[in-house]
Amino acid sequence: MIPSRAFIAISAVLCVPLLLAGVSQNLADIALVANMILAIVACVDLLISPSPHDIEIERAISDVLSVGTSNPASLVLHNKSNQTLTIAVHDDAGPLCKTERMPQSVTLAPWTHDRISYSILPHQRGASQLASVHLRFLTRLRLWHRHQERPIPKPIQVYPDIRAVYRYELMAQQNRLAEIGVRNVRMPGQGREFERLREFRYGDEVRHIDWKATARQRTLICREFNVERNQNIVIMVDCGRFMRNEADGISYLDRALNSAIMLSYIALGQGDNVALLAFSNRIERFVRPVRGKPGIQSILRSTYDIQASVHASDYSLAVEYLTMVQRKRALVIMITFVTDELQLRVIGESLPVRSLPYLPMCVLLQDVGLRAMADRVPETDLEAYQTAAAAQILTGQSHEAASLREEGVLLIDTPPDLLTERLINEYLAIKSRGIM
Repeated sequence: MIPSRAFIAISAVLCVPLLLAGVSQNLADIALVANMILAIVACVDLLISPSPHDIEIERAISDVLSVGTSNPASLVLHNKSNQTLTIAVHDDAGPLCKTERMPQSVTLAPWTHDRISYSILPHQRGASQLASVHLRFLTRLRLWHRHQERPIPKPIQVYPDIRAVYRYELMAQQNRLAEIGVRNVRMPGQGREFERLREFRYGDEVRHIDWKATARQRTLICREFNVERNQNIVIMVDCGRFMRNEADGISYLDRALNSAIMLSYIALGQGDNVALLAFSNRIERFVRPVRGKPGIQSILRSTYDIQASVHASDYSLAVEYLTMVQRKRALVIMITFVTDELQLRVIGESLPVRSLPYLPMCVLLQDVGLRAMADRVPETDLEAYQTAAAAQILTGQSHEAASLREEGVLLIDTPPDLLTERLINEYLAIKSRGIM
């Protein structure tokens, strides 16, 4: 219960004559009576006005939200009083989220209801809870604001950006994948299992021409093969302290998880088996191989609350654990962020596992700030020193990256914002070449 501006203004005006009691006692007596009447009217206003309990509130929102995107939500307000109310409403979204298009106001006639639509933008993954809804309205005589904090607890789970998966599916159905940077790689004809004969098309490899069928049909006939399925993919996500770095307000770990989820969805759609290993200085999470598109839910449920550690990552420990849980041939993709060539050297010593038939791939997230510093034109001695130091670090990383390639490790060096499309394109290229 808060006094309104009108109540405060009237009270201030009626208090002025009281200050002039030494000049005019009659005026002061009149002002005192007026103040008493105002107090009585204010009390009556509270008695004849609706209570906040006359307003019912229902919140409608999904149990699962996507981090970094606007998730739709709504509040339904029921006015169960005999007075028309103009209600100001605000939803307290909790520590992991913020509300968009809030606060709002809605006018409700007696015994009616209305819906307020807004959005909730989570800025961090994990388990959270929407807390209270705040509402405020004026009393009948407009002397008071009635305010209430209504507890409406709602547990939510903030997942990686799963809406990107639905966008990809929609783009694929409309044959518009090029708009999101995914190249259209033709899969038929690149596997090992024979499927059918068909006429030769531009771009087919000569080695796939069936010369006997060509002679019979007197036109070029090509053999087409099924794409290999049931292949194994293990995505290793670095959760060490360096993955706390951010680009455009999104942490490198969030970008890595978003890309891992998208790649998992596509690989599952191709019929492959996908496992995920999250590590720092310990094994944070291991999701055993799943199959089929419904398997993406298992990966999401197991990884949505992973947070970056405060410790440096132990690559040797992660690879050693992997060799114990994944003995079959697999495409092993490690997504990480390194700050110098020494970390790359450790990766080069750990990732190529000679004893097991792995096809290793290392995905390096670029340090956007470091590259910008190395590319700028210095204007002072200090900037020249910083630019030279940044260039030296990048040169050292480049040399170690070349050594990784010589060891047989596939390498992707990408800015964080291009991670998803480059990772998907590389997977599709590997799949089409049949080297898994």
